[in-house]
Amino acid sequence: MSAAFRKAAKARQRPHRERAQPAARTKLGLLEKKKDYRLRAHDYHKKQNALRALQKKALDKNPDEFYFKMIRAQVKDGVHVIKQPKDEVTPEQVKLMRTQDIKYVEMKRVAEAKKIERLKAELHLLDAAGSGPRQHLFFVDTEREVKEFDIAKHLDTVPELVDRVYNRPTIATLQRETVKGPTDPAHLKKLAQQRKNQYDLLRQRIEREKAMFVITQKIQTRKDLLDKTHKVKVKKETTTGPAIYKFKFQRKR
Repeated sequence: MSAAFRKAAKARQRPHRERAQPAARTKLGLLEKKKDYRLRAHDYHKKQNALRALQKKALDKNPDEFYFKMIRAQVKDGVHVIKQPKDEVTPEQVKLMRTQDIKYVEMKRVAEAKKIERLKAELHLLDAAGSGPRQHLFFVDTEREVKEFDIAKHLDTVPELVDRVYNRPTIATLQRETVKGPTDPAHLKKLAQQRKNQYDLLRQRIEREKAMFVITQKIQTRKDLLDKTHKVKVKKETTTGPAIYKFKFQRKR
């Protein structure tokens, strides 16, 4: 068959159109397409085959067969639910585990606090980012002294060093010794960035230490709730603190 003949035969084909919905059947909904019927029939036969396979498996099953799911599963609302085994733990064992948890978290918190103190000793809280404006009060006797007050002269340093809050040598020190340390702007910028990174690390460690302290309090609260003493909740638990309970006073012997 030549290509011209196939092309002419294709041109003579009429386009496929779906059947129109009769006006009398409009209330019954849209007319089902042939494709939809095939999909529905395929799904129906697939489910029937699965049911037949399950029936055959049930007929071939050994009546004396046993497996543990038979006693650990039950049917609820037509759905198989596996029973979760209960933890056989006494209240004393729970208290001991809570105590171990508290000891571990407290150990990590103390280690974090030591690292914080070490960082603070290295940085001396110099130019900490986010710190409030510093104030240095000078007392004078008269209004004239207020108007003529010279901070550089009062601090005995050069005007260029007045704004520094640390490493501010006096004029006598500058005359006696040479300036030590880097003076290159690029090097100073690099040191400032390193100092900023150290302060960021310090802030993160402080936040982590606070979070561990809150966790310790919450674990201790849950441990105290194991006591059978009557208690009333005073405050709900939050992300920054544990729940607060008021226990009934019991006189100890």
